[in-house]
Amino acid sequence: MVNGIPGNVARMIAGHILKDDRFEWVPYSLTGPEIQESESTVDNISVKLIQADQRKSQIEKIKQAYGEFLSVDYTHPSAVNPNAEFYCLNGLAFVMGTTGGDRKKLEETVLSSSIAAVIAPNMAKQIVGFQAMTEYAADNFPDLFKGYSLEIKESHQQGKADTSGTAKAMVSYFNKLGVSFSADEIVRIRDPEDQKSQWGIPEQYLSGHGWHTYTLVSEDQTVRFEFTHNVNGREVYARGTIDAILYLSEKVRAGAKGQMFTMIDVLKGA
Repeated sequence: MVNGIPGNVARMIAGHILKDDRFEWVPYSLTGPEIQESESTVDNISVKLIQADQRKSQIEKIKQAYGEFLSVDYTHPSAVNPNAEFYCLNGLAFVMGTTGGDRKKLEETVLSSSIAAVIAPNMAKQIVGFQAMTEYAADNFPDLFKGYSLEIKESHQQGKADTSGTAKAMVSYFNKLGVSFSADEIVRIRDPEDQKSQWGIPEQYLSGHGWHTYTLVSEDQTVRFEFTHNVNGREVYARGTIDAILYLSEKVRAGAKGQMFTMIDVLKGA
């Protein structure tokens, strides 16, 4: 069951699941209060949209019809914690790619529950691998960039409501590497005109992209490091989400409860 339809990412993930014979898709979706429609479509197949005041009763009916199932969450930052609490209270193991919310509370909610979840601010495996390399450097070479200044810029589609979770996660690694920087200093680009003129983002991807640049400059301005990862479209997130679903499915079958996994766990297959 993919929650967040008719949002673009949720709809795309549902489309991938629908075409993959390893899965049976549950054509229902938890949705937000701003959505007035009771139904949507994915590849011409009807999806029943469930508002907050209906979801308890509807989930019970869905369980009766389909048995136990996994949930995938690509909703809104404001729904992160309420949705996680709902999944945990109703025994719904879930994969969450939604960013934002209170992440510490999110982890505590899962760890104190009877379900398992895969939670990651970025489902793109290659970017997660890049984060893991940075974390390795931070753990093994602390203060490597002491005295350097840092600039983080991230550009996403205009409708993205929060600062990139990936960019926020990178801040902690750079802090360990000796750089003084806070998440509040991240430069967010959301204006399509700036994205085209200043960043050169192709027009067809203005409605769905994730471009990040991390720039480190030495105190005397003689050394500069720049790390960039640019994603056009959303396909890379779909492929990572599918792997996360398969991973969580195996963990649930093995009896995992009160456990929170990350995309690093998915990459390792641990």
